[in-house]
Amino acid sequence: MAPRLQRGRLRLVEPSHRPTTEGDEVAATEAPDPRAEAKRPPETSRVPKGSRSALADVPDAQLVGLGAEGDVQALEILYRRHAAFAINLATRIEGSPRDVEDIVHDAFLRAFERLRDLTDRSAFRGWLGSIVVHAVRSRMRRGKLLNLLGLGRASEPVDLDALTSPEASPHVRAQLAQIYALLRTLPADERIAWTLRCIEGHELEAVAGLTRCSLATVKRRITRAQRFLDEHFVDPTGKEDPVSKEVCR
Repeated sequence: MAPRLQRGRLRLVEPSHRPTTEGDEVAATEAPDPRAEAKRPPETSRVPKGSRSALADVPDAQLVGLGAEGDVQALEILYRRHAAFAINLATRIEGSPRDVEDIVHDAFLRAFERLRDLTDRSAFRGWLGSIVVHAVRSRMRRGKLLNLLGLGRASEPVDLDALTSPEASPHVRAQLAQIYALLRTLPADERIAWTLRCIEGHELEAVAGLTRCSLATVKRRITRAQRFLDEHFVDPTGKEDPVSKEVCR
């Protein structure tokens, strides 16, 4: 029987800076990797250079199989390969990188503990994304409840540096700030569905998979969020909003 991974014992490493793969593009502006600092593994998980590099080009499906058997090298490579994707995903949904590293760290641990449950091993990236989305959703709902009880902390300002590229114009940054401010007043499910579709640019089927709900439900959530934004978004230049209009059709 494969050894069970223990929370707190597996320390994830900082992802290497590599180009994002197809499907990572966002609809609006390309975000830089937001504060992708993470903890290094203990000495017991270090392996000879040759052994790690031998697995560097192995497909996800094979790494998942090895990781399910307790191969720490395979788990480390899976983390390095997909950490930037997970961090960017959580940051864009949140609108701020606050606590994102902890969310992603826990998401990877949950994924690694449940690798045997993944029937399509080549779909690790999407499966991990759904775990990240679920974790962010839980945090949003918990924060809203604490605020209702008067126990919450003040909302973190929207971090435009984490959401936009350095080349983004002041006009686009102002639009994005207003959109995120409006999104924060929406229910978590509508906010997440709209962000995944209209900011991240995922296809509707992918949004349904990431949010673990039906395609019809996803469409309803996006439509409600879009209607709200159409009613409340104000562009002082009178131009059509490229973030909310180009992708959400």
